[in-house]
Amino acid sequence: MQLNQVKALVTGGVSGLGLATVKYILDNGGQAVMLDVNDEAGAAAEAETGARYIKTDVTSEEKVIESVRQASGIMGGLNAAVNCAGIIGAGRVLGREAPMPLSLFSTTININLVGSFNVAKAAADRMQHNEPGEDGEKGVIINTASVAAYEGQIGQAAYSASKAGLVGMTLPMARELSRFGIRVMTIAPGIFWTPMVDGMPEHIQESLSASIPFPSRLGQPEEFAELAGNILQSSYMNGTTIRLDGAVRLAAK
Repeated sequence: MQLNQVKALVTGGVSGLGLATVKYILDNGGQAVMLDVNDEAGAAAEAETGARYIKTDVTSEEKVIESVRQASGIMGGLNAAVNCAGIIGAGRVLGREAPMPLSLFSTTININLVGSFNVAKAAADRMQHNEPGEDGEKGVIINTASVAAYEGQIGQAAYSASKAGLVGMTLPMARELSRFGIRVMTIAPGIFWTPMVDGMPEHIQESLSASIPFPSRLGQPEEFAELAGNILQSSYMNGTTIRLDGAVRLAAK
């Protein structure tokens, strides 16, 4: 589809990779609605972009269905869903004081993996009724994994498991939804400049940049957004995960 035809909901859309994606879609003539849980950041993002914000807990089946319905009503349809909502969920399996609480592991899986599936299925249910476009396409779903899905570091057992689940879900979901003309893709970002990184000491930022072969710098959210835009436009991209990482391979710690 052309970017000026895009009607997208973006989870985690009020900051970081999600907000950059919203801006990219809007700058290219498309429409976007932001789904997130941070009301303060949502209000600021609405003022900055002009896009609508809907408070949405991606782990709630009922709320997601309602938010998808609202987003579709706001834009006059829905043909794209970009899942950027997620948490780090850092913690060692065996910590200094005690083993990792099971609640930390399950919460990370529930938000990052189950939440993305929840949004994807609700969006696909809406997209299947769209009029087919070029190549019979009715919609596109883009999930956000991480290079930690492939080489997770110590302390990332929960996070890596959640992101590896997204990678594993991509092909079977794309195969199933192909009969409806819906594509499914996943982006696995490397080390990107996010609000979390922005708050780190300068020497830590420099160390992170030095670990990336080329270009030896942190990824910019706009680069993620551009790749998402390319996926939306390229109907032959389907059923796979694209690493966007400057050739970085995470060390054990």
